[in-house]
Amino acid sequence: MTSHEAMLGVDSLARGTGVAAVEGVEYDSRKVKPGSIFVAMRGEATDGNRFIANAVSCGARVVVTDSREMWERAGEFPEAEFYFSEHGRQALATVSANVFGHPEKSLALSAVTGTNGKTTTSYLLESMLRSLGRTCVLIGTIEYHVGDAVRVSPHTTPESRDVLELFADGVTVGATEAVMEMSSHALEQERVWGLPVDVAIFTNLTQDHLDYHGTMEAYFAAKARLIEGVGTEAPRVAVLNADDVYGERLIRTAGKSQVVSYGMERGDFRAGQVRMRAGKTTFMMTTPHGSVEMQSPLTGRVNVYNLLAASAAAMARGLTLEQVVAGAAAGAQVPGRFQVVPSTNGVTVVVDYAHTDDALRNLIALGRELVAGRGGRVITLFGCGGDRDRTKRPRMGRAAGEGSDLVVLTSDNPRREEPMTIIEEALAGVNETATTCIVEEDRAGAIEIAIRAARPGDIVLIAGKGHEKVQILSDGKIPFDDVAVAAGVLQEMTQ
Repeated sequence: MTSHEAMLGVDSLARGTGVAAVEGVEYDSRKVKPGSIFVAMRGEATDGNRFIANAVSCGARVVVTDSREMWERAGEFPEAEFYFSEHGRQALATVSANVFGHPEKSLALSAVTGTNGKTTTSYLLESMLRSLGRTCVLIGTIEYHVGDAVRVSPHTTPESRDVLELFADGVTVGATEAVMEMSSHALEQERVWGLPVDVAIFTNLTQDHLDYHGTMEAYFAAKARLIEGVGTEAPRVAVLNADDVYGERLIRTAGKSQVVSYGMERGDFRAGQVRMRAGKTTFMMTTPHGSVEMQSPLTGRVNVYNLLAASAAAMARGLTLEQVVAGAAAGAQVPGRFQVVPSTNGVTVVVDYAHTDDALRNLIALGRELVAGRGGRVITLFGCGGDRDRTKRPRMGRAAGEGSDLVVLTSDNPRREEPMTIIEEALAGVNETATTCIVEEDRAGAIEIAIRAARPGDIVLIAGKGHEKVQILSDGKIPFDDVAVAAGVLQEMTQ
């Protein structure tokens, strides 16, 4: 491929002949090889333009920069062609699509956005599609799937170059479908620029990420870009939550897409006669195509919403009602999403990713519902992440205190903040309630306190980190797994 072919569709100013032979594209100078195109762009944490010299020394023969200053200094790097594009991430997406042979055109893409439920809805939809023998690419918070292969997930929504490489790998193994979580950061930063979305799903919107977006309106605007299209036409179908106030707004404004709504009592897909216990949920799903009983190994009303959303999306992708039912029943447990830790002492221990006040409130309500018939208590352990939205900390504390019989407040991922400072801000919310709260900064110690405080019939909810396998501290990451720690405590108690 020539540099001219790689740059097709990129709005740029050129200083080069367009005949350089290129073999790949990178935005990280450490990954540049001879013949690479290096896209230098400004990011959240650093500016890729600082590493142009390093990229050229490693063999980059084409540089695309979003810095006019660096473009004007192109003469300092005579061995490389230079291109200036004002929108660096758009340029990266377009160049990557060209280099990888436009795999996005060979895949029907379903994309999920929202504060809560993205991961579970994505897993459910992939399960339904795979139950018919369709080969899929899955990109999300927990892991990436390329056909049957599972890969580590460094980011919920990676940069466009990495998305397109995953898509290309998927096409190579026969994939025809892709399911992606699209975070608000990725939508606003145009990491998904130019990806044609066939079916878009909006789950809900509650307070989160205001450290980045500033206001709920800005947060909503970022999410809404999925329904509008990011450098592409609007999705063919928009699956929207009719029970969410922001979902209602999208229903009124998503004029270019076919709208399919869902909710408990209203919408095109509705749920009734919900019955649940730990490890199983059953309900009647009413759809424009008829009514049917749904069974799933997932637990809780939040997962009823996720099942409704995935079902509507699956039918938009051509599945029948019977095929949706079969796919839902076959859906496996999603790691860290109401994951029950095996126990033999009559105590139910659950690990869940809930890390907003709304998600925590929903989790606790489900815990309360599960123990109501046996007179059990709800014990909730949680913490708040450092270097994130501080305003949600007391809100999370209040949610935990209002719904629980006992709260254990601990550290989550403190990052660069002092753990006790974070805990004190969350404790202010707990103290607005009458619920007893035990503070233990060490998360492993807190998990042991919570489990040992439980009696037969109680439920212990370990919230916040879910599937994560590390804890992020000021001096780096350490191995940490809520499920493994909880299992260890339970094992010790039986010896």
